[in-house]
Amino acid sequence: MAETLRRPEHRYGNRPTMKDVAARAGVGLKTVSRVVNSEPGVTPDTERRVQEAIEALGFRRNDSARVLRKGRTASIGLVLEDLADPFYGPLSRAVEEVARDHGALLINGSSAEDPEREEELVLALCARRVDGLVIVPASQDHRYLEPELAAGVATVFVDRPAGRIEADAVLSDSFGGARDGVAHLIAHGHRRIGFIGDQPRIHTAAERLRGYRAAMAAAGLAVDESWVSLGTTDAGRVEAAATAMLDAPEPVTAIFAGNNRVTVTVVRVLARRSRQVALVGFDDLELADLLQPGLTVIAQDAAALGRTAAEFLFRRLEGGPEAPQRVVLPTTLIPRGSGELPPV
Repeated sequence: MAETLRRPEHRYGNRPTMKDVAARAGVGLKTVSRVVNSEPGVTPDTERRVQEAIEALGFRRNDSARVLRKGRTASIGLVLEDLADPFYGPLSRAVEEVARDHGALLINGSSAEDPEREEELVLALCARRVDGLVIVPASQDHRYLEPELAAGVATVFVDRPAGRIEADAVLSDSFGGARDGVAHLIAHGHRRIGFIGDQPRIHTAAERLRGYRAAMAAAGLAVDESWVSLGTTDAGRVEAAATAMLDAPEPVTAIFAGNNRVTVTVVRVLARRSRQVALVGFDDLELADLLQPGLTVIAQDAAALGRTAAEFLFRRLEGGPEAPQRVVLPTTLIPRGSGELPPV
């Protein structure tokens, strides 16, 4: 015989209150409060009656009033560059897990690399009284946040630092990672190495270009500026840059790709060519080890970035260090063979 599901005994639009629960259970309002908040002083039989009333009425505790009495909303905001980018998946998940451990709700959104959209989203979150923010910045000027910071909204920037204000930041070692990746190519005999990166105004892109130049200079290698291309990560733009480097009179024998979106496009370009060209990418890719040859990468720990930023945010909320802090996490070179092809 099929079991009939019990429906809460209240009408839509009339949310049951603790007073309703108390009336149904035949107890006082304080007793219901103790049961709802897991406080002592209630007999097992009374607790059972209250819980049965809660289930029958479909009562849900109103956390907003409780947390507002403490001056907090138990929520934090996360502003990413692009929710569809695989890099931000583990970062977002790590922030969410830390927030959950602290009894907080995470609200996230995407700036789409648009400074105006970032500001609009950040201020909308502040208007909803989030306790703090974790931001992957698109803007180079965050002075719009100064009133919010002064009002006590804890803010930590991740992956890139804030622009024109002093604020906490958790970053990957973009400079050191790019330097190591290019040095790996040089160590395997390459001398004409191309660099394809993101827009130069983006901190990580500028740092990775700086690492590329540092590795080339350390090896005594001059950089032909036709080997360097910065711009959007649009597939058409990246393909055109890679094609120009590969079809030049003295073509590059290796390419260093500045992020995962650039790497994917370059992999497709190289797959259509018979000449072997070495490739090292910044950021690991799913199935990168299954490519032939396997893709050598500079790996960031996106989860560690998110976790470190979120933990720092909650330390701030609990009265952490007064001066803004900057934490730089190391990257890891994962050689899989694609950097080891001999120059043509």
